[in-house]
Amino acid sequence: MIPYGRHTLYPEDIESVTRVLNEGFLTQGEQVPLFEESVCTYTGARYGIACNSGTSGLHIACLAAGVEKGDLVWTVPNSFAASANCARYCGADIDFVDIDPATRNLSLSALEHKLSVAKSEGRLPKVIIVVHFAGSSCDMSAIAALTSEFGIILIEDAAHALGGTDVNGHKVGRCEYSSMSVLSFHPVKSITSAEGGMVVTNDEKIASLLRLYRSHGISRDAERYLDLPSDEPWFYAQYELGYNYRLSDIHAALGRAQLKHIEKFVDARYALAERYDSMLATLPLKRPVLDRNSAWHLYMVELERHDRKTVFNELRARGVGVNVHYIPIHLHPYYKKLGFTKGMFPNSERYYDGALTLPLFPSLTLDEQDYVISQLNEILK
Repeated sequence: MIPYGRHTLYPEDIESVTRVLNEGFLTQGEQVPLFEESVCTYTGARYGIACNSGTSGLHIACLAAGVEKGDLVWTVPNSFAASANCARYCGADIDFVDIDPATRNLSLSALEHKLSVAKSEGRLPKVIIVVHFAGSSCDMSAIAALTSEFGIILIEDAAHALGGTDVNGHKVGRCEYSSMSVLSFHPVKSITSAEGGMVVTNDEKIASLLRLYRSHGISRDAERYLDLPSDEPWFYAQYELGYNYRLSDIHAALGRAQLKHIEKFVDARYALAERYDSMLATLPLKRPVLDRNSAWHLYMVELERHDRKTVFNELRARGVGVNVHYIPIHLHPYYKKLGFTKGMFPNSERYYDGALTLPLFPSLTLDEQDYVISQLNEILK
């Protein structure tokens, strides 16, 4: 079976993990700070706070933004559930902004309209979680321009997009127009640490809060002790209700080694996406916008005349591990219980109805890609 995504490891990546296993701290050693520094150097952000998953990163980002019960957070339906769940973890209400059918990212016109309505109703969101779907960055400068007058905090869900750039040429993760950006290092992402994530920010106060929430709300920082006995060398204190979201040194060592290959990975993904774009041009399907700035985490097509379930099952039977990204969040049973119904976000629903994710990863061979294309041709023609 050719999977839709797969990690690529080099001998030096494995050696970096083995070195930590043999010589270093398995956790709370030097590898996590070094990984955070490497990601900051790459993205241009000032601070990086590594955690054990992108989902954990989204949660602590919401906490650091002050999201709490009674607040409202917006995101898009066209994402994995974690993009909305993170707000619910904090007790906040959630709502969605529909997508642009061409880019499959947040629709600027839908956002502008929803902001106008929300202002008139006196119910503006505290935070908008902007998802860079499939690796292509949203127009963050335009989103910031629409939201700045309302003081809305922008958090980028950049789980798909490390290695990409925005429309102004800034690296995803630089936080040029946002408060925080959340990255993921799951095995099918741009780079992998097996499991892991990171929140990057340019705000020192936010970075301090993120570190607290990542590790039980506990700090050894003497400046925080106030009237506590800070002269005791073993002393620590809990300041917030935090979580055990730390990343181990084993994972960090792998992520740090992988980051050295990221440009090669992204270039390989783009070359394969470009080849798909050319070779699928005559088929009855809608291709994604061929964006050179994208990190190309996923390559999704939309079937125009064929039953998606039939095509999906036939490709799987022929050894092509296609997938579907994603069932719109508002259509999950949990979110339906909150009052969301089919028809509320038509662009997201229309995209989902025909969506099919084709295999795309750096080590996908041309022969494998040719096989995927030939099987799709046979089924659709």
